[in-house]
Amino acid sequence: MGVRELGLPERLPTAEGLPERVTIWEVGPRDGLQNESAVVPVEVKLEFLDRLARAGLTTVEATSFVRPEWVPQLADAETLLERLAPHPGVRYPVLVPNRRGLERALAAGVGHIAVFASATETFARRNLNSGLDEQFAMFEPVVAKARAEGLDVRGYLSMCFGDPWEGPVPPAQVVRAGKRLLDLGCTQLSLGDTVGVATAGSVEALLDAFAAEGVDPDALAVHFHDTYGQALANTLAALRRGVRTVDSSAGGLGGCPYAESATGNLATEDLVWMLDGLGVRHGVDLATLVEASVWMADRLGRPSPSRVVRALAG
Repeated sequence: MGVRELGLPERLPTAEGLPERVTIWEVGPRDGLQNESAVVPVEVKLEFLDRLARAGLTTVEATSFVRPEWVPQLADAETLLERLAPHPGVRYPVLVPNRRGLERALAAGVGHIAVFASATETFARRNLNSGLDEQFAMFEPVVAKARAEGLDVRGYLSMCFGDPWEGPVPPAQVVRAGKRLLDLGCTQLSLGDTVGVATAGSVEALLDAFAAEGVDPDALAVHFHDTYGQALANTLAALRRGVRTVDSSAGGLGGCPYAESATGNLATEDLVWMLDGLGVRHGVDLATLVEASVWMADRLGRPSPSRVVRALAG
């Protein structure tokens, strides 16, 4: 008899100091697959999106409208969205890097976009060909146009805890960059631990710094990589500070093509297991999710890095 049949993890009442419900922002089809060395066929991507939605995920980031030569793994964005059969109640955000990406997204009929900024100078120049301050001039017309068209806009902020070229990133610097994205009109700010160096203490310090500047935790999300095995601990620290949106990737897919030390994202299955044990509702069926991740791992020709997937799938 398996652990799920035994009723494990035991579902307890919501632990004190935690939100009753968390939104899981699934990034596997975009952030996960963009890091693959080989291009995944569009038919496989569509099936993966369908399986994730059937697992109960209500926000599934579908693709990115970056230039195809930059990220060839997502060059089929238009085709994917044209053939996508949306599930009722499921959002399919897309990442756009600039005004041209937004125009492509609008033509494809998307309702939710995300822009991608940096909290450090070096990563901004390496990833965006722009300086830390200059990048906001690039995002301003994108966010303004998107909001005028009625789109929700998420702002991703990278290198929020540590930068492989600059070292530790001061919380005040991250807060300044994050507030600029919110002031431009982003409806949510996702704080990224791009190379996975955050600890629970640094997460608490950064969220406290945002709170001191009047930023409501409902406007924030967290995006952790599991390079040093800290992603779940960091997530718990964020939940205790009032954050209610957590990014994760089915099967732990992903990394960062511009930061070689980054390993996979927090696995959605590992997150669901923890949330179940804390009594925090999320709406995801773990068994169906594991099946989706195993299916995709088979298509990629390697086992999933998720501990929960490996344990439950045998």
